[in-house]
Amino acid sequence: MDIVNKTQVRVFVFSGLTDNEALVPFLFLFFLLVYLVTIVGNVGIIAVVHKTSTLHTPMYYLLSYLALADLSYSSVITPKMLFDLLSKIKSISFAGCALQFFFFAVLVGTETLLLASMSYDRYIAICHPLYYVLIMTYNKCVCLVLLSLSVGFLQSSMLTSCIFSLQFCGSNVINHFYCDVPPLLTLSCSKTLPCDVITVISTFMSGISSMVTVLVSYTLIVSSILRMKSSEGRQKAFSTCSSHLMCVSIFYGTALFNYLHPSASVFNQQDKVVSVFYSVVIPMLNPIIYSLRNQEVKKVIWKKCTNFIE
Repeated sequence: MDIVNKTQVRVFVFSGLTDNEALVPFLFLFFLLVYLVTIVGNVGIIAVVHKTSTLHTPMYYLLSYLALADLSYSSVITPKMLFDLLSKIKSISFAGCALQFFFFAVLVGTETLLLASMSYDRYIAICHPLYYVLIMTYNKCVCLVLLSLSVGFLQSSMLTSCIFSLQFCGSNVINHFYCDVPPLLTLSCSKTLPCDVITVISTFMSGISSMVTVLVSYTLIVSSILRMKSSEGRQKAFSTCSSHLMCVSIFYGTALFNYLHPSASVFNQQDKVVSVFYSVVIPMLNPIIYSLRNQEVKKVIWKKCTNFIE
């Protein structure tokens, strides 16, 4: 199917983050710093997990793949956003927009299911500790990662093929800083109901289903922790879960707001702020949260740093 011949639009133009030129230098430096911290933090998590034998467990393997997903989907959005902040014309080709959206949707869908897989891992570790080694094998971790990637690829393919087969015969100005579902649908002069339905289905397929998995897992985890007689055991269990629960809450809260709030004809500034947090800031926050709230990761990082200094 030649999707390009179905539209008169060959190039899209982003409205960008702000119309206030005075804010541009500050925003550029701020988001450049955020992106550098994102790279260092996520690459650091991946390196620490794979170079430290004590962290060769299912929980940390899944964490390293989460860090890889964070790094990748931030890199799909942030470099282009930084470049556009310094550009007078913030343009992207039709094919480039389709590719940006496709990879972003794949990686976000993968991350969503990885978070659910991590909550399942914590459920097995706390509620069935004696069977943990038998249930959470390395092969099972690989299968969970491949399943997450496959579902992400499937839902992204559905959304991308639907959205970019629409006709865009009017304005080519995307009121956003990257190619995403809501602002693209507002530009189309075709009927967007099928794409709206596919968006909701894909959101439920990965987002809602994985959120239910997280909620059920943590309900059972909290119930199990409250039954523990040892206060030290309860504290340790809460400690291992708190960082993951914090990341899940931030990610799902912003993602669901982005894709499930009532659609409007105008993609407003509030939507942009949520999108910035969701696509740029969260990939930076995840490694920081895991590093600061996970005692084992903190010990390993501190040991590596002291060895490097010495």
